[in-house]
Amino acid sequence: MIHMIHERFITILNRKGLHVRPAAAFAQAAARFKSRIRLLRDGRAFDGKSSLELLMIAAVPGTSLTLQAEGEDAAEAVETLARFAANRFGMEEDD
Repeated sequence: MIHMIHERFITILNRKGLHVRPAAAFAQAAARFKSRIRLLRDGRAFDGKSSLELLMIAAVPGTSLTLQAEGEDAAEAVETLARFAANRFGMEEDD
């Protein structure tokens, strides 16, 4: 079965960027999907289900990333995770 790749641009809105707590929250949210989840920046791909890889992105506030999912639930994954990022990964402004 051929799976489509779905993509969407996201912007890191958290005041402290994509640090430990939002990275862990994103990885946990991504793990709920069967699809392969990746974040792309400057030609590099990072595993969206690995909080350690997400920290390696070094995404400061305002950083634009490409959210990419490939698999049977890719469209749902991209929609859900993009909304999660837009909502600051469920973090309060102080996080």
